[in-house]
Amino acid sequence: MTKHIYGLLIAGLSLTAISCKKDLAEINKNPNAAENPQPDYLLTATQKITSDLYWGADNNFNSTLLIIQHWAKIQYTEPDRYIFSNSSFTALWNTGYAQSITNLNTILKMPAEKANDNYKGVATILRSWIFQLLTDAYGNIPYTQAGDIRQYLTPEYNTQKDVYFGLLDELKTAGATLSTSGSAIAGDIIYGGKIDRWKKLANALRLRIALRIADREPEKAKQVINEVLNSADGLISSTEEAARFVYTTAPQQNPVGAWFDTRDDFRVGKTLVDKLYALNDPRLPIYANKPTDPSVTNYVGVPSGLSNSAANNLGFAKTSKPGSYFSAPASPSVIISYAEVLFDRAEAAAREFTAENAEELYNQAIKASFNQFGITDLTVISNYTGQTAVKYDAANYKKSLGEQKWIALFGQGLEAFAEWRRLDYPQLAPGVEGVLDGKIPVRFIYPGSEQALNKENYSKAITNQGTDNLLTKLWFDRY
Repeated sequence: MTKHIYGLLIAGLSLTAISCKKDLAEINKNPNAAENPQPDYLLTATQKITSDLYWGADNNFNSTLLIIQHWAKIQYTEPDRYIFSNSSFTALWNTGYAQSITNLNTILKMPAEKANDNYKGVATILRSWIFQLLTDAYGNIPYTQAGDIRQYLTPEYNTQKDVYFGLLDELKTAGATLSTSGSAIAGDIIYGGKIDRWKKLANALRLRIALRIADREPEKAKQVINEVLNSADGLISSTEEAARFVYTTAPQQNPVGAWFDTRDDFRVGKTLVDKLYALNDPRLPIYANKPTDPSVTNYVGVPSGLSNSAANNLGFAKTSKPGSYFSAPASPSVIISYAEVLFDRAEAAAREFTAENAEELYNQAIKASFNQFGITDLTVISNYTGQTAVKYDAANYKKSLGEQKWIALFGQGLEAFAEWRRLDYPQLAPGVEGVLDGKIPVRFIYPGSEQALNKENYSKAITNQGTDNLLTKLWFDRY
């Protein structure tokens, strides 16, 4: 399987080279590029590329996991102190557009005899997820003109509202396009070609995006959520149906494992460790390893935002690395979990968008998170949810959901960052020596290349959205 994926990646990546000028796109053709790209090769390549992008350093453990204090740095602490520049967040933008979206657009443009409707439905769902990651992070982004360098050399930016609304429509159409009795697809690492599960993922993403807009457009959110819950296609309804990219061994191991093979600069955040200790949370030994110094018998988190010297003084052997579960070579990249779907349904009920029972769904979500990590003892789960500090609080549902969702999303930095901004819980203290005057970042900065290569549209975007810095709140982040 490793050699197969490697071969598919080469084929997929060769399609993604783009030029800054349309004429150069023809002149600078790669002689090794695939002349006849196949949808299964492109699908595998894009799933791997995007999973690495989502789960890897630049967008996850060296940025968002630090901001939301799941992880912290024991050395090279600048990102933990919010020292970012307009070159810090280029990976999500450049790879998302030039590789992932471009590859998926190639599938969508293929004739029907080459890429059947199921390929195109799956490609649309994956592309919608990538656009969601991009707008969650940056705000206004190129959307309707994105991924077609020949036609749109300098694509216009769409507002975040328009992007979310567009994605809701695209996902609905994609779900309707997919057919469980239609032609089979190959190259699908996430679901192994199970079209019924792709339909459920489309609905789960619609549910997620509907809640993104809920504070701004509650009627639209309510409409979409009820469409999803009444859909014959259903929703992700078990841990087995969660959307995950499952890695293998080196060189195709998960990015966290690859990082820790050669580096030792991250630890679990003190904020998280302290919270899990306070709740007697059985996920602690999964989320963290005990320090390697045998004299230290507890889990020891590192405070967020320390200087290099202060972090180093804590001792590499006396602090806790992220748990071995996450650094194992085959640990999966989780796109959306069953627990998240249940938390989302609980919130929809809490907002009175649906007639479901918010408290029951909240408890089911916690149970699903435990099950996701192999904790199945019903007594353990019942004792946990029975604690006063864990019991669902209908009067402040955002606190209950926000804190437990933050714990459940451990490792999913981009998603946890979006939900923390939206729900405003847990209430985090800024990094100890953060450089933002006691504030925490609430967005990514646009790549500096946009100012040079797409200046007019970039300028319009920031005029509409606000100053291009870490503290400008995005449209969805109303409160």
